[in-house]
Amino acid sequence: MNTSKVWYVTGASQGLGLTLVKMLLDNGYRVAATSRDVHTLSQAVGLTDKERFLALAVDLNSPDCIDESVQLTLAAFGRLDVVVNNAGYGMAGTVEETTEQDIINIFKVNVLATINVVKRVLPVMRNQKSGYIINMGSVAGFAGAPGWAVYSATKAAITAFSEVLAIDVKEFNINVTVVEPSGFRTGFLTKDSLAYVESIIEGYHAVKETQQRYLATNGKQAGNPERASEILIGLAESEEPPIHLYLGRDAYKRASEKLKAMTAELEYWKETTISADYK
Repeated sequence: MNTSKVWYVTGASQGLGLTLVKMLLDNGYRVAATSRDVHTLSQAVGLTDKERFLALAVDLNSPDCIDESVQLTLAAFGRLDVVVNNAGYGMAGTVEETTEQDIINIFKVNVLATINVVKRVLPVMRNQKSGYIINMGSVAGFAGAPGWAVYSATKAAITAFSEVLAIDVKEFNINVTVVEPSGFRTGFLTKDSLAYVESIIEGYHAVKETQQRYLATNGKQAGNPERASEILIGLAESEEPPIHLYLGRDAYKRASEKLKAMTAELEYWKETTISADYK
């Protein structure tokens, strides 16, 4: 492994981001990690080696703050090789019971923050003529579950953004992967990471049943954050990493079933689809 690479990881004070940062440091990489609370981040990581670890307090809703963090990373390490847009949170509930402000807030963190980080690291990577961007999506962005409509919309946006970005920056020797996991044993389903709107409207049975089932899995998810971190590190060493990478058996199952259903529907409606063109 090329441990001279510099990683920049957002949302690093807990969950997969924290696991990844610790593993990177254990393996000798240099890491800039961001969080809203730099003290919490530093305590969680537990490393004071300023030669290899840079803890950054970053408000991801502020483009200027993001830009400053990138400049501090370059000042500390001289380059920027791998960016992991990991910051984000979940939202569960019915669409009609979710406030407009809550919808705006999750799009700011899950979508706009990722785009703004990418905008500010691309000039660096273009000048280096190398780089790798990993955007954390979710299988929910492709095959969602009842009650997760708004969250799924944010992750679908990340998927579409990553797909086209990969095409746009290929000529600069910059690779892009959108990682789309199913449930991993992190704090994702806890109150600190999940905006949960309990439905009081009569009906919405599928939503309510699914929400309770998901919440009951907290701490029992099949996904292993350490194994996921190992996979991400391995991706960064690959000459041709995938544009899409689903993580977890459930992610594979849901994605493959969705692809089969979409293919069948596409073919069933083929004549209607092509009839829309001028003859």
